Amino acid sequence: MSTRDLGRVLEAIVAGVVVIDRDGIVDEINSAACRLVERSREQSVGRPIEELVSGEHALSRLGRKALERGVGFSESQQTLERRTGDDALVDVAATPLFDDKDALDGAVVVLRDRTSRNRLEQLEEEKERFDAFGRIAAGLAHEVKNPLGGIRGAGEILARRSDDPKTQEIAELVVGEATRIAGLVDDFMVFARGERLAFGVVNVHQVLDHVLELAGLDPMSSEVRIERSFDPSIPELIADRDRLVQVFLNLVRNGLQAMEGTGGTLTVKTRMALERRLVTKAGRSLPTLAVWIEDTGAGMDADELHQASTPFFTTRSGGTGLGLAVAEYWVAQHEGALTLESEKGAGSRARVALPLRRSPE
Repeated sequence: MSTRDLGRVLEAIVAGVVVIDRDGIVDEINSAACRLVERSREQSVGRPIEELVSGEHALSRLGRKALERGVGFSESQQTLERRTGDDALVDVAATPLFDDKDALDGAVVVLRDRTSRNRLEQLEEEKERFDAFGRIAAGLAHEVKNPLGGIRGAGEILARRSDDPKTQEIAELVVGEATRIAGLVDDFMVFARGERLAFGVVNVHQVLDHVLELAGLDPMSSEVRIERSFDPSIPELIADRDRLVQVFLNLVRNGLQAMEGTGGTLTVKTRMALERRLVTKAGRSLPTLAVWIEDTGAGMDADELHQASTPFFTTRSGGTGLGLAVAEYWVAQHEGALTLESEKGAGSRARVALPLRRSPE
């Protein structure tokens, strides 16, 4: 087979393929591998395999082992750090190559990107999680709202009929708390109602500007500096504008609340990530629009971060603990992903990744 024919074969392979000689120098690399390691063919061929990624990564480590021992090795679900976008998750397999005289002549390292498969598994897990929330919400509505209506009605009657100021004050407190709890149940019912998205053409920067304008009316924003870093190349997408407003407003308010009383900076940033694609439930791979909302507040420790999107979990006095859970739900309905990073004393960073749909599916 000629070198030209070999190149065509490698380009036809979906997985990333790196061919190294007996000294561990890259002899061939296909486009799929170039995308994964974020290096061009010209930057890769003729260089030691360790220069593609860290020498500790399975790509170079297994390639060297295959050369040293003359047998194949493989490792699953290895993180491949990337300079742009999210890290990739890959399966790595290295196989030695032998010449016509059975002498070791090099090795082939194959990278299978598991990111799409894991994304489909994540979508299924999210569906099961939100279905469970929905069943809980429906049960709460049935068991709680009717008695709450009776309690609130009794409180209102007591407040009207009593001439004792103390009794009226207590009755009004009962009515207020019953109304608050009923409102929480209504908010939680978003998981049970199964509302459909109202798709339309959306300019994400107009949505974010509207959200930041609303947030600017909140007294908490008076001590916070808001910075925008928008990518002007981002096109319009197909999404539910009202739900995206709800998502971003919840995240911005979380950031403002984290800096309440101390002040700080809230940064809203948008970027395109064409090389990092989201997989929809239909199995389509779409380019990604990413929105980051970062604050310089108190941050969360690992335990708090783990529970952050659990309904009714909150670290703030007077908080409902539903904002992040509802935001995650509506992002998931768009078949996007919401991730949260935080460190105690170093602020928090929410990232919303949305598939760049040009038409509703």
